[in-house]
Amino acid sequence: MSRRTLSRALAFALALTAGTAVAAPSPALADPIPKAPGHRLVDAYSGAPAAAQPLPGPQPPRHPYLAPNGRSGMHADGWGSATSSWSGPLGDHPEVSSEQMAPLGGECATVAFDRAGRIVTVCGTFTGFLVKLLDPRTLATLAEYELPQRPSTVEAITRLDFSRIFKDTSGGAYAYLDDEDRLVLADSRQHIVRLAHRQRPDGAWEFTVTDDWDLGAQVPHDCATWADPYPDGSCDPVTSVMPDWQGRIWWVTRQGRVGTVDPATGTIRSVRLAGEEIQNSFSVAADGVSIVSDHALYEFTATADGTPAVVWRQTYDRGTGTKPGSVNQGSGTTPDVFGDGGRYVAITDNADDRMHVLVYRRGADVPADRRLVCEVPVFASGASTTDNSLISWGDSLVVENNYGYENVSSLTFGRSVAGGVARIDVRPDGSGCDTVWESAERSPSVVPKLSTGNGLIYLYTKDPDALGVDAWYLTAVDFRTGRTRWKQLVGTGVGYDNNWAPITLGPDGTAYVGVFNGLAAVRDGG
Repeated sequence: MSRRTLSRALAFALALTAGTAVAAPSPALADPIPKAPGHRLVDAYSGAPAAAQPLPGPQPPRHPYLAPNGRSGMHADGWGSATSSWSGPLGDHPEVSSEQMAPLGGECATVAFDRAGRIVTVCGTFTGFLVKLLDPRTLATLAEYELPQRPSTVEAITRLDFSRIFKDTSGGAYAYLDDEDRLVLADSRQHIVRLAHRQRPDGAWEFTVTDDWDLGAQVPHDCATWADPYPDGSCDPVTSVMPDWQGRIWWVTRQGRVGTVDPATGTIRSVRLAGEEIQNSFSVAADGVSIVSDHALYEFTATADGTPAVVWRQTYDRGTGTKPGSVNQGSGTTPDVFGDGGRYVAITDNADDRMHVLVYRRGADVPADRRLVCEVPVFASGASTTDNSLISWGDSLVVENNYGYENVSSLTFGRSVAGGVARIDVRPDGSGCDTVWESAERSPSVVPKLSTGNGLIYLYTKDPDALGVDAWYLTAVDFRTGRTRWKQLVGTGVGYDNNWAPITLGPDGTAYVGVFNGLAAVRDGG
């Protein structure tokens, strides 16, 4: 693409200032993401098909205001378990397909499934975010909705410096599908919107805005340009939204605001965590909301009028700086609620030498000196961090090491990260935690998933390559043992770098991976 053509495309993108429904192309076979040279020089598949070994135990409870577990978005359910009850691919002659969402970027960061199994996703391009409805088999676009541009996108376009986009978690990166198949997100105007999708009489699909709540009275929204942070407080991007079990929509901002919206009345309430930053999403249980800032882990509830109220606060070791593989100085994990009845909540810290997995008791009446259950160091000294949520199942946690990954330019020419994956279990008596196994797999930046229907953990891995080939694999690891069962090549080159997007397991057994140029799918061929 010539610089003049690029400039015209970017100028057009700058003109997009509000959400817009866009006519989708007629459904067709996907336009595959091109592979970089060298894909024939690496293994296409290794290992052997696995036999499904379902994991015993109860699923996380179904949230009454979210789509069913596994269908609602990035972290799978209200507790943020990153699990699916159905089986993912077992590695039986896997078939790979992909859809290139845009010539510039196109990464699909949130993937959810409506009642009919259609994909509802938010895809980020260098010119803005697109909400898309996709056919789950062909990945063809059925409908599309343009979100307002984020300040980081405008600034990147103006300066031709696209690295700014990669550390911005606002403007729709986090979204969820609710119990009525509506996508809920906060856009870059500091509005929370609900989007429904429907099929018109002519057969075409479209998105429509059913609700729009303006947070501008409580959130600074002079966001014409991008900064990190905004030193004058003129702009405070909304990071994430989630519903509580009473139906309020909770929201958090980069500069530490925590708020709620009552959908029935439109009432908005908020508080501010002074001097703290929130760059992760959060988890919700029936009795509270777990939020982590770059200084502390919080448990919140809402007062009678919807104002967020702190139940307890626990500081952690935030280290002395941002590591390569972290968005900011602090925990990189969305909190996981887990254990019998949701008794525990877990995050990681940002300790300088070795990151720790931290487990806390959630109860409001727990004494301060009994709050911490365990503090387990993981991965190598001086090379340990994660910016992805944990997997939680029963009393077990799985954590991956992202140390060394910063953006899509980090791992070109055969480079990779320090790597490592570990399983940590809380002891049955709650007296501490133990490391069950460690794996050397290198999963640079993916939000991993566990299929409780077959007992496999799904990672997205990349090993160093002496020939400079950048090969990306869907990798299945046994939850019980940590043994790698199989690897399937998804693609080569920067277009297949997943850049912090999740793996999502579809109801039909397909594993979807958000990658830099769109969305990839791996399913058993039989």
